[in-house]
Amino acid sequence: MSESPVASLPHAEADRLTAQVVDSFGQAPDPRLRQMMQALVRHLHAFVRETEPTEAEWMQAIRFLTRTGQMCDDVVRQEFILLSDTLGVSMLVDAINHRKPQGATETTVLGPFYMAGMPERAPGEDMAHTPGECALVHGHARTLDGRPVAGAVLDIWQTAANGMYSGQDPAQPHGNLRGRYRTDAEGYFAIRTILPVSYPIPSDGPVGQMMAATGRHVYRPAHLHFMVDAPGFRTVVTHLFNAGDAYLASDAVFGVKPSLVIDYVRREGGDPLGRRFGIEGPYHEARYDFVLAEGA
Repeated sequence: MSESPVASLPHAEADRLTAQVVDSFGQAPDPRLRQMMQALVRHLHAFVRETEPTEAEWMQAIRFLTRTGQMCDDVVRQEFILLSDTLGVSMLVDAINHRKPQGATETTVLGPFYMAGMPERAPGEDMAHTPGECALVHGHARTLDGRPVAGAVLDIWQTAANGMYSGQDPAQPHGNLRGRYRTDAEGYFAIRTILPVSYPIPSDGPVGQMMAATGRHVYRPAHLHFMVDAPGFRTVVTHLFNAGDAYLASDAVFGVKPSLVIDYVRREGGDPLGRRFGIEGPYHEARYDFVLAEGA
């Protein structure tokens, strides 16, 4: 005799439970909090009803979130940001919150390795204190109608050639491959650094386990991080990606936008631009103009 199939949860009972939980938040004094909690309940219940997890699977999910929190610290590691990034939620939140006029520089994710209070750098100052291929990234900050933005602060960070950030990697000196550059009266900036490399996101925690279990790779295409801030303009948090990188079409955190891809051109050195910033040997040159939108 065949085993009887497991009965599904009646729709009326599931609907009643969901409505009861939604209604429990109906008296929340903050309207926005009430909206968020009620929407969370509706969508979370819908997910559970669609997938019908076993009790063991639900406990596994709870343990996954517990381990994610345990991997976080107050300085460098933020596993929940990493989880948000790899699920595409960070880019969705970014898109919702940073709608800009046509022509303004596009934004992308902050990432989990930003550090405030990094060194102030002179134009063309080398921010690399670890080996790599010399690179010079320069350009202008401009308004939508092409006027220069003087005094804009470009807060920049990138990985070393080993694919790790200072702060994440204890072997790197403080402030390595990080710095705050400012545009001059013409809106011009120049950053001396090393050629960015593609690298894996941290895979030693629950997010890495999720990526492995689902057959996804953990690599990000080579890039520089920027936070560009100027009085009277909207702050721009973005990346500049290396053209031709193998991971441009499959970024583990979905951060690539075509307008943010730049070409690095190899220069043999000894040219006027290189000498202006103390570069005597070969280097890679890239140009990019940031277009800032006015506003708070």
